Amino acid sequence: MSTLCVAVWRGQESGRFQEFDVPRRESQTVLDVVTYIQRSLDPTLAYRFACRVGMCGSCAMTVNGRARWTCRTHVDKVGESGRLEIAPLHNLPVVRDLVTDMTDFFDKWARARGQFQGGTTRKDEFARVAPDSPARRLADAAIECIGCGVCYSACDVVAWNPAYLGPAALNRAWTLMNDARDTGNRARLAAVAGDAGCHACHTHMSCSERCPKQIAPTASIAGLKRATIAAALRGDLGDG
Repeated sequence: MSTLCVAVWRGQESGRFQEFDVPRRESQTVLDVVTYIQRSLDPTLAYRFACRVGMCGSCAMTVNGRARWTCRTHVDKVGESGRLEIAPLHNLPVVRDLVTDMTDFFDKWARARGQFQGGTTRKDEFARVAPDSPARRLADAAIECIGCGVCYSACDVVAWNPAYLGPAALNRAWTLMNDARDTGNRARLAAVAGDAGCHACHTHMSCSERCPKQIAPTASIAGLKRATIAAALRGDLGDG
């Protein structure tokens, strides 16, 4: 059985990498490696995970310089050289070791008006949305985001402009824009049209390339750009 040389980030923003030798095993994931270090070598290592099967996204980390879900990343694919470098997600404050503070990430969802806003009550009939309608198809293409933060970590614009709402928040705004039941689009368009909104995107497509769910936030952001321009031309880009 061979071993891996694993460099793991320790501390906070001003921390350092610490190296561990980890036994290499068949079908081993990067999350398996981190778990082995915490359980067998250093119980003080802080990291975050939950489902272990690619459903929650909480185990996202930076592996060899790229944001990934560690539970779905096999060592055979990224550790051919026998070395791994594991760090916290970029563009987020480091709480400790591999754990980041996701507060700003989710606050930006709120600033992008990412909450569903309905116009009916429980006494009304259920809304019926045709699954083959154009708007529903646009929403379906973007709705599977689970908020893992991989796209946010991969986004160059977030790195340059920390106020930028980011691909996940804007992608969420786009799904709601195409939800026939939602009544908050006027305020939503105003929220995503500002200097830190959709027009700040440089279309580098890192978010779409890295998304583990194969969502294309770049396409969603392009949709918001078109929608905000159309609203501005109509004189309808108000506060709602």
